[in-house]
Amino acid sequence: MASNVSEPLIGITTYAERARWGIWELDAMVLPRTYPDSVVRAGGIPVLLPPVGAGFAKVVARLDGLLLSGGADVDPVRYQQPAHAETVGLRPDRDGYEFGLLAAALAADLPILAVCRGVQVLNSVLGGTLRQHVPDAVGHDGHRPEPGVFGENRIRLAAGSRTASILGAEAKGRCHHHQALDTVAGALTVVGTADDGTVEAIEATDHRFVLGVQWHPEEDSGDDRLVAALVEAAAG
Repeated sequence: MASNVSEPLIGITTYAERARWGIWELDAMVLPRTYPDSVVRAGGIPVLLPPVGAGFAKVVARLDGLLLSGGADVDPVRYQQPAHAETVGLRPDRDGYEFGLLAAALAADLPILAVCRGVQVLNSVLGGTLRQHVPDAVGHDGHRPEPGVFGENRIRLAAGSRTASILGAEAKGRCHHHQALDTVAGALTVVGTADDGTVEAIEATDHRFVLGVQWHPEEDSGDDRLVAALVEAAAG
């Protein structure tokens, strides 16, 4: 059973990577600290979910909300396309885990916030496709200026959308991605776009709380509104 308390348990998907700390270099499950810190500031309890195992319905039953984190490109086989030359660093183990977990979370109507890669996973699970290299379409590298450097986008949000009710008519988002949504799944509604037309925010209106954003709200420690909205929905 999920906790259903004032401090809800928010599951956050993690990365399976080779990592170094102290004298060790080992395969590890890692996650930027900004994600759990944002959940704590918003009043939730973060639970890190490693991409191993199955039993997705049992995992979902113990959570109050789910935050799908960013990371590597989604394997194009998941949305029936050949790989672009710039689609690299695939993590099929993580894809398999997150696709199964998300399907179970949607079936249970668990509150979900999908971030960067997370929104791409959400769109793919529901039958959409991805634009595999955004610069090919928009003619610039503003969404990922340099490796390890965040860009900043202005996002116009649709009036009447849940996302606009949280953030207002316009948002600024820190971004680091070279892929984005292309064909948007029929169950999703586009509610935010960048100035170059890139899809930046979506919602699933047939669920009580399913939002996806292409930027990284957890990277702005002064603005926890999206994560706080997830925590509020999870507490409810």
